[in-house]
Amino acid sequence: MFFGSASRGLPGLSLLCAGSSAAHRAAIRTGRIMPRILWELWHDGRMLRVSICLLAALLPAMPAAAAEFTAQLWAEIAPVYRETLRHPFLTGLTDGTLPRDRFQFYLLQDGQYLRAFGQALNRLAAKAPREEWSLTLSRHAIEAIEAERELHGKILASYGAGAASMKSTAMAPTNYAYTNHLMNAVEQGTFAEGLAALLPCYWIYWEVGKELVKRGSKEPAYQKWIDQYAGDEYARSVQQVLAMMNAEAETAADGVRASARRLFVLSARYEYMFWDMAWKREAWPPTEK
Repeated sequence: MFFGSASRGLPGLSLLCAGSSAAHRAAIRTGRIMPRILWELWHDGRMLRVSICLLAALLPAMPAAAAEFTAQLWAEIAPVYRETLRHPFLTGLTDGTLPRDRFQFYLLQDGQYLRAFGQALNRLAAKAPREEWSLTLSRHAIEAIEAERELHGKILASYGAGAASMKSTAMAPTNYAYTNHLMNAVEQGTFAEGLAALLPCYWIYWEVGKELVKRGSKEPAYQKWIDQYAGDEYARSVQQVLAMMNAEAETAADGVRASARRLFVLSARYEYMFWDMAWKREAWPPTEK
């Protein structure tokens, strides 16, 4: 959530702050809130109002255009997201009707995907313009592999599919195309473009998790999967990447921003196709007669 410096971009805060004197506003902005000023503010009933102004003044500044960039991205994929929530794979997760073999297929394919996603994150981390971003993305890469090993591995083991099955599974066509799209974006594009390509995986899963956890699932394995993406820890990871995206949008050239939007939309479409791939248990055409 970005408010900009002081009250820029929030008319309500501008009106609240307008009631304070110039000296009071200067003290708020510089952090020099002296006892006498506090007494004056309390005495004339403006303490609550100025407290809100103080909060706004301490928040990091960010141009409105940058703060709105991820909102623009989401608006472009809203139709895809709506269709995603209606997909029988996801509705089957919550009502318990999803066949187990399709969920197993999904987990095996997602394991392959997460390994590729982790590689893409590491390559993007090497391009990060800020050291803290590089460290964050590298940590996310490790977490992606851990997620595959922990949750996926445990559920698959309960289905009778061991580690050998996870390693021997070949990527389905959609999975192959999606992961190649991500690697190309990360390797050939700017940091902003690579980040935009990876963002839908973070963001859509977070939104899906928040929606599905409201419905719950009678199937314990499905509920464990839902809980993973609806939890606070995952939310923090998504918010970190959203903050990176908005910060990059602040200085990105118009052409880079346009390219980032295209890559984001394409990845969102691939996310929908991934669910569909699992639902259909997609396979390559036979190579032998």
